[in-house]
Amino acid sequence: MLTAARLPARLRFDSNGLVPAIIQDAATKEVLTLAYMNETALTHTVETGEVWLWSRSRQQLWHKGETSGNTQRVVAISFDCDDDALLVQVVPRGPACHTGTVSCFREAAYRDSEERTDAPTGATNEEQPISTKAASDDLLRVLRELEVVVAAREKERPQGAYTTYLFTEGLDKILKKVGEEASEVIIAAKNRSASELRAEAADLLYHLLVLLREQRLPLASVLEELQSRQLQSE
Repeated sequence: MLTAARLPARLRFDSNGLVPAIIQDAATKEVLTLAYMNETALTHTVETGEVWLWSRSRQQLWHKGETSGNTQRVVAISFDCDDDALLVQVVPRGPACHTGTVSCFREAAYRDSEERTDAPTGATNEEQPISTKAASDDLLRVLRELEVVVAAREKERPQGAYTTYLFTEGLDKILKKVGEEASEVIIAAKNRSASELRAEAADLLYHLLVLLREQRLPLASVLEELQSRQLQSE
């Protein structure tokens, strides 16, 4: 088991005393950030269980999420074969990028034009697996980016936005909508209508995110709970 005392001794820091650290979502495997750690940042990361980094632009140590609240709980730290780079797997509590996006890496600049996303022969639409592109981008990105939008709506309260209306009306209204959407999901399922169920399930997820925001419970906490249950069942 790695300890804070042993970590720095094993690594090969560069001439500036830094080592690159790839921050990866432990659940989705999406790369969130490429950052840097010095010995102090790495030691703090191991001791606190949350990501600490060295800012090359500000030339100072910083605790990820210290001001935004978007901290990252460390699940595992791995070394590369040359001991001069780190892979830090985390459970993010909110977007990783300062721009408000889930990851600092955006639209692909290059993609294999021969990438296949079609279903295997004989598969129906319902049986079609997630495409290679969708799998690589990860569908959880959609939920997390929607969480960011919901948070922005609550803070800015733009006129005419439905989310603004929900937050203005308050908890009782939000709870009523969650209940209504849950009932409509049940009805859609009873009707055996895939299109209806898809739409109602999307509505339910949206209103659930609004409720989580109102309660100040990050989506990441819910994912942590699911992950812990999965680990217990293995």
